[in-house]
Amino acid sequence: MKQLTQKLADGRPEIVETSVPTLEPGQVLVQNYYSVVSSGTEGATVRSARKNMLAKAMERPKDVKAVLELFKRQGAVQTYRAVMKKLDAYSPMGYTSAGKVIDVGTDVTGIAKGDLVACAGVGYASHAEVVAIPANLCVKLHRDADLRAAAYNALGSVALQGVRQADLRIGETCAVIGLGIVGTLICQLLNASGVTTFGIDVSEKVVDKARTLGIDAHLRAQPGLEQEIFAKTSGLGVDAVVIAAGSSSLDPVNFAGRLSRHKGRVVVVGDVPTGFDRAPDYYPKELELRMSCSYGPGRYDLNYEEKGLDYPAAYVRWTENRNMQAFQELAYSGRIDVNALTTHVFSLDDAPKAYNMILTRSEYFLGVLIEYDAAKAVDRAPIRVKTASTTTTAPSRRDKIGYAFLGAGSYAQGSLLPNLPRDPAYEPVGILTRSGVSAKRVAEKFGFKFCASRSEDVLTNPDVDVVFVATRHNIHGQYVLDALKNDKSVFVEKPLCLTLDEYVAIREEYEKKESFPNPPKLMIGFNRRFAPLAVALKSKLTTNVPIAAIYRVNAGSIPGSVWIQDPRIGGGRILGEVCHFIDFVSWLADSMPRSVFAVSIPDPNHFNDTLSIQIRMENDSIATVCYFANGSKALAKERIEVFQAGQSAILDDFRSLRFIGADGKAFRQKGVQNKGQTGMLSAFLNSVKTGKPAPIPSVEIFHNTLATFAVLDSLRLGKEISLF
Repeated sequence: MKQLTQKLADGRPEIVETSVPTLEPGQVLVQNYYSVVSSGTEGATVRSARKNMLAKAMERPKDVKAVLELFKRQGAVQTYRAVMKKLDAYSPMGYTSAGKVIDVGTDVTGIAKGDLVACAGVGYASHAEVVAIPANLCVKLHRDADLRAAAYNALGSVALQGVRQADLRIGETCAVIGLGIVGTLICQLLNASGVTTFGIDVSEKVVDKARTLGIDAHLRAQPGLEQEIFAKTSGLGVDAVVIAAGSSSLDPVNFAGRLSRHKGRVVVVGDVPTGFDRAPDYYPKELELRMSCSYGPGRYDLNYEEKGLDYPAAYVRWTENRNMQAFQELAYSGRIDVNALTTHVFSLDDAPKAYNMILTRSEYFLGVLIEYDAAKAVDRAPIRVKTASTTTTAPSRRDKIGYAFLGAGSYAQGSLLPNLPRDPAYEPVGILTRSGVSAKRVAEKFGFKFCASRSEDVLTNPDVDVVFVATRHNIHGQYVLDALKNDKSVFVEKPLCLTLDEYVAIREEYEKKESFPNPPKLMIGFNRRFAPLAVALKSKLTTNVPIAAIYRVNAGSIPGSVWIQDPRIGGGRILGEVCHFIDFVSWLADSMPRSVFAVSIPDPNHFNDTLSIQIRMENDSIATVCYFANGSKALAKERIEVFQAGQSAILDDFRSLRFIGADGKAFRQKGVQNKGQTGMLSAFLNSVKTGKPAPIPSVEIFHNTLATFAVLDSLRLGKEISLF
């Protein structure tokens, strides 16, 4: 399919051929008929992306600070990879569209294949031939709905939420500053609800257009404008002002204060600064300044937008989805004239011209539509990707190990893909990600032959021998199981899975295949075992002698809004990361956990991400894993101390090792931080190529995963959990 994108490095809009996005539970797959270009939001994004690096940095001081902090924690290489990943990525554009449903995911009710729908959401309702939309971000339309008007869905919902925040009654008055698409829609909505409305803008052409729509529109520079509005409001001033303009000036918010009556409301919808002058208006009039959050309640809530959990109407009457429904009914009934906003229609192939027009302002525009070929059949087959590696001479297919990726987020792009061995015996074959544009970018950069939109296109491909699972954690278990069932060796970035049922199914499938000739390998991303300094440390320990170890992790806090903290998606930080450290101390001790006992500091969100775990090993070794989310970021993340038979060792953040023998002699080794990704990946792929056992025995993968589940049981029950 085709999709309009831009790269943040240069801001150049480009039509790219991508795979159809994956359809996940709770989503619908929609073939777009129309989408709307948001000249304000999208124009600003393109304009910013076209600036040079210095200008970009000056515009984003918070991003610069984040880059500097990443450099301090992870060094130049990882920082460079993270920055280039952002700049070189195909960034999807657009966030409001309308079309026809071509497929429906599980857990979706009320929407069926063939329904007409209006869609919203950044990263979802993009300028693309096909989009995957969470159910709460789309609304079902009448069968004879005008899809041109319906495509304004997100912008109409933004306008409607601004009106709701103004909280006006029939007969009251309102001024709307800024008469772009959203401001014009706000005026239409207010007029339709019996509110006397004054539209204000700095452009004479915009004001003239608004007047043709029946709006009492005024030019900002009009002499005596304030006096005229006060005269029309019986000397009171307006009951509310809605600011729908985009400006770096304080004029809109201060002007709003001058137009307001005493005890009036000022609602900010547009992107304007709010550092208003306290006097002479806001303080003496006791004005109320309100923010209007995008489409309405539910926006930016993972539970609402991605997981489909609705708010009860009795308590939250107007969610973002119900705002969309209300806007669509107003448009369908003709009570607002949405089509009158449209000044330009471009085909998808010509869409880059729309952005050039917007940036250069070569002609007047208001509503800019992108039109798609609705008669075009949707092909969900994998797309071939042309890369340099597809034309190089390489061993014949039978001599290669072909690998594919399911998921390719930040960790995969920063730590897995760059560290795969550059050996012609290993061939990148296919890739699937949630977004077709991200798959396309990764495929081009790392030489994959095709991008897929369905997992079966990867899992059943005969050229794929190894599957790397690097998705969000809730999909790990199913993908691992599916890969094993298709006789593929599988590498899964931790954790193995999120539930015991998945654990049992994976273990049974793997053990069933173990007796086969050359069975598939199972590997989990416990990379710290392969870190050079960790290997050096273990080589100095005495075999068959118990150790005592302390593994302190200064993990730092992660907000509850981040997906990893969601029990259903990320599984929490114990399953998602603490498993690493349980495995590491088990490996150091050359023994598997016999029991675990965990205690945590109570927290209101019940994350349990500041905890201490006491582990007893089968060989009588003991280890304490201290995973702390409440420390300073200035402290290095990891420190391991090991004690054994009169000798001690300190491994500091995988940068330095100090070992003191029983004779008191000290050994020191330093280097660039290396957590073992390269060694881990090389060892795993070599085991697939040679048929040798996987570098981490499956019994350890399963047992240490079980020990991690036991940590959760220990916290819940408040007691030591035995694993045997």
